[in-house]
Amino acid sequence: MMTSRFSRWSKRSGPRAQHGVVLVVALIFLLLLTMLAISASGRSLLQERMAGGLRNNQMAEMAAETALRGAEWKLWKAGSQGGVNCGTSVITECYVFDAASPVNDVIEFRTSGGWVTAGSTEYRGENGGHDYTSPSSSGFSAEHKLIAALASNPRYLIEDLGPELPPGAGGQHESGVTSSTGTGASNPGTHIYRITARGVGGNENAVRVLESTFGAKSN
Repeated sequence: MMTSRFSRWSKRSGPRAQHGVVLVVALIFLLLLTMLAISASGRSLLQERMAGGLRNNQMAEMAAETALRGAEWKLWKAGSQGGVNCGTSVITECYVFDAASPVNDVIEFRTSGGWVTAGSTEYRGENGGHDYTSPSSSGFSAEHKLIAALASNPRYLIEDLGPELPPGAGGQHESGVTSSTGTGASNPGTHIYRITARGVGGNENAVRVLESTFGAKSN
């Protein structure tokens, strides 16, 4: 009788113990799968943010490049039509460079890390009719309306650095301009202009600053 009772008790309690082990193992696997899913989703979100940041930076750089080339075109056009004269109706957004008395707005525009607008000119395309903050505006063609909008239109400023001088003369020299008065001579008719352009992406967290020098005929 004692053996029979022990046998019946062992048969009843065995399966119950096995069911408990299976439940613990299932919970462990469920926990591991949950941790893997959370880790994978975290990596996906990080990659999405990185891609968005890269796109924002590229938009800012393209915006600054657009304003830079637009200002160069404006200088070239003014030079070919008689000459550039800083502060006139031809080129109003131009500063005459003076190392002894620099303009605060120019310094801030060239060196500030954030988005600044004081002293600069908003660039809205060659004819002034484009609004890069609103791709659906009438100034864009049908295919360009798919481009994402910028947080602000790009801006630029121009500085007249003075007449072109030959290399080694101690002044400004633009390698792409050849003096018409001969090698080693100055060319007072051509001035060197420094252009600084700023652009932002879809928000003002991404700012790009580009500069170039450009030789153009001066009055």
